Amino acid sequence: MTAVPPPSSGRELSNPPADGVSNLRFSNHSDHLLVSSWDKTVRLYDATANVLRGEFTHGSPVLDCCFHDDSSGFSASADNTVRRFVFNSNKEDIIGKHDAPVRCVEYSYAAGQLITGSWDKTLKCWDPRGANGQERTLVGTYQQPERVYSLSLVGNRLVVATAGRHVNVYDLRNMSQPEQRRESSLKYQTRCVRCYPNGTGYALSSVEGRVAMEFFDLSEASQTKKYAFKCHRKSEAGRDIVYPVNAIAFHPIYGTFATGGCDGYVNVWDGNNKKRLYQYSKYPTSIAALSFSRDGRLLAVASSYTFEEGEKPHEPDAIFVRSVNEIEVKPKPKVYPNPPA
Repeated sequence: MTAVPPPSSGRELSNPPADGVSNLRFSNHSDHLLVSSWDKTVRLYDATANVLRGEFTHGSPVLDCCFHDDSSGFSASADNTVRRFVFNSNKEDIIGKHDAPVRCVEYSYAAGQLITGSWDKTLKCWDPRGANGQERTLVGTYQQPERVYSLSLVGNRLVVATAGRHVNVYDLRNMSQPEQRRESSLKYQTRCVRCYPNGTGYALSSVEGRVAMEFFDLSEASQTKKYAFKCHRKSEAGRDIVYPVNAIAFHPIYGTFATGGCDGYVNVWDGNNKKRLYQYSKYPTSIAALSFSRDGRLLAVASSYTFEEGEKPHEPDAIFVRSVNEIEVKPKPKVYPNPPA
């Protein structure tokens, strides 16, 4: 008897945001999913039960969100504020402010600190435990070469991608200056940076249908392993149509990764073997964000127009949660030709 395949897009969550999805993230402790949106809300879903568990409304669009623990989270807002909210009690407070919209927020379990990146060209570190007085809360402010577009953490390493194709790599234990100052190896604007789960490097995507695979180790042997590849593009009438790659998400078990583009496709890649493992059937509109659950069994997909072609009629913003089959994400063993007899 053949199994009935699940709906090709995955299950659509009810009560989606009313405007573009800026980010979504699974919890490290459960199948709770946190979603930030241009509709000025942060929403908490139980992705397995398909239930909206909580909603916080800000005064401006929310550009990013992350969990603190399973009962609380943080948000980055276009009104320049960094907020914390506690789901069960429906309480929220302002952790601090930047001088321009806050684009990125990450919580470091290793350092016990919140890291925010803004279009004011700074990175700020906060100690959320000292949130009664903002002087105590702010640990440090670190000037960046340009506006911060994307952040990623692995252990004590922090990667900051900014406008102007700059990439700064920090050690959270010594933020006085970057451990490395780099330039993106891609020619066009950076959209997303995500660290490898094994801590050896990061993947970086651009608006021009490419992803670069980079390594922290500056030795020649490590640097020869870096490469970039084209993706999220198609040929039409003899010309290449190229789409921004908005999202990268690594599988927590296998270290393979998914990319999402403005072409509406999600692709899964084996970076070590330089192969595409899978392409999911096309989503209704641009892929704005991706996140694997803590055990890699679920993939959350934000199908949400990112205005790369300006104001135009588009499909409604939606969040799909799909069950992940091992065949889609597990690296395939290399097949070596049999030696001649």
